[in-house]
Amino acid sequence: MPVVDAIKSCFAKYADFNGRAARSEYWWFFLAVLLASAIASIIAIKLYVLISLVTLLPMLAVGTRRLHDVNKSGWWQLLALVPFGVFVLLLFLAQPTAAQKSAAA
Repeated sequence: MPVVDAIKSCFAKYADFNGRAARSEYWWFFLAVLLASAIASIIAIKLYVLISLVTLLPMLAVGTRRLHDVNKSGWWQLLALVPFGVFVLLLFLAQPTAAQKSAAA
C-alpha cells in the first residue's frame, strides 16, 4: 500500500477498531506520525501536543486492526505500558498476516 493511501485509510477509519490492517498500512502510518511529531517538536511544543492528540485515536485504531491481522486482541497494545513490553508488541506488529502464515505451513 502506498504511503498516501495508508495515511488516508487510517484517518478515514480513525475510530474503527474492527477489521484488519495490512503490515504496510500500519508501518507507513506509523512513519508518517513519527515524522510529523518530530517536525512539530522542532517547531513548537504546542504543535507537537496538538499532533499527538490528533493522531492518538487513529494510531490506537490502526494498531488494533494490525493486531487483529495477526490473530491477536487489540488489548495487547497495553504491553507498551509494561517495562520491555513494547519489544513484544513490536514483534506482534511486525509479524506477517496470519493468513499468509497458515498458507506457508
